Amino acid sequence: MGKLYDRLMQDYRMREGLKACINCGTCTAICPAAEFYKYDPRQIVDIVQSKDDAEIEKLLKSETIWYCGECMSCITRCPRKNAPGLVIMALRGLSMDMGYFAESEKGRQQYALTKTLCNNILNYGYCVYPRTFASALHPEAGKVWEWQEKHLEDIYERMGANLDGDGTGALRRIPQHDLDELQRIFDITGATERIDTINKYSMQKAEEMGLTEEEYFMKVFTETEKDHLNQ
Repeated sequence: MGKLYDRLMQDYRMREGLKACINCGTCTAICPAAEFYKYDPRQIVDIVQSKDDAEIEKLLKSETIWYCGECMSCITRCPRKNAPGLVIMALRGLSMDMGYFAESEKGRQQYALTKTLCNNILNYGYCVYPRTFASALHPEAGKVWEWQEKHLEDIYERMGANLDGDGTGALRRIPQHDLDELQRIFDITGATERIDTINKYSMQKAEEMGLTEEEYFMKVFTETEKDHLNQ
């Protein structure tokens, strides 16, 4: 039995998600991601069941484990009630802990995702915060968001929101003692440690690629170099 497999099996999601797979392929047939990406849940489960460290390491460094949308359609159809989606979550966690995520384009995007969403949560109390949603970083939002950026206060007031205001209402200012509690939750649950780990390996990769922290962020946030679609 391989060491990577042993580490995977320490994750409760592996024990809950991989019970008695018969490799029937039903999960792949029902999987929305498999329709569009080069992604085969059955094959991933097969690799994990092999307990082959070399193959599991390849998986942890691959693009493949980042294609899953975690919709859990797989468990609704599996005749043995396996959940490849949970297996994927465990693989992603180990990939980040080992630093292997930085070896794939999709994996490197975890840096931008973590930096953006977690900073919003810890600094403002929201996953998506209007003042940090810059149109320059989201061209898909179009000219409408460029206009909205310049008129945030007026727009949210007309919508009945309480942007950065005291008291109640949508997008109200979250009190500092509540933000401090969020930070404690992150600390206790291991989220802070996970963020630090992602930052550490991401900065190592940035140095390897000859990029500054800002250049690395922009690259992983805006560029897609590989063909990830299932042609």
